Amino acid sequence: MTASAATPPEDAPAFRLDNDQLAFRFTATLSDRYGTPVERLPVPGRLDDWLAAGDLAVGGEQATTADLASAHRLREAIHRLGTAIARDEPMREEDRELLNALLREDQLCPQLTEAGLSWRPAPGRHVRGALSRIAHDAVMLFGGPQRGRVKTCENPECQGLYVDTSQGRNRRWCSMNVCGNRAKKARFRGPRTTTAAY
Repeated sequence: MTASAATPPEDAPAFRLDNDQLAFRFTATLSDRYGTPVERLPVPGRLDDWLAAGDLAVGGEQATTADLASAHRLREAIHRLGTAIARDEPMREEDRELLNALLREDQLCPQLTEAGLSWRPAPGRHVRGALSRIAHDAVMLFGGPQRGRVKTCENPECQGLYVDTSQGRNRRWCSMNVCGNRAKKARFRGPRTTTAAY
């Protein structure tokens, strides 16, 4: 992890890395989409930081403005596809094609390393290769046996994506530490009522 990923600039919101699913962790770089959105990838350098925080940065290549635009397009396509699946709605063909095209053009290769499995892109394609790895994760999830467990957070301002692995399939929040705690605090405060003075 780079220093900038560990300690973001003072004006940069911290990354949300609490989602077990890589593709959904990536969609969380834009949070509270339906409330006051928080953009965590406003500049290419923050994309570099996020890739480093997720152990997806290889080599010395730095993200460009074009890479950042590609990352934003990929992020939003994954979010729309996941939301459609969670709601049992049709997926947009252009979103599916974006993921499929990225996989065709920039497929990473698995490598056996001393530490285990690592994914490596073609030389000079490190950032695109990392985005391809995220797309690969989304495709395997959306097309695999966990597809029916994809849900959206019940926080109306968030609606972030997650895979419900709970035994009863009754998980409600993308994160208990974030949205779950918000809901608990809101219930604790409860509706404010005033008593008329006589």
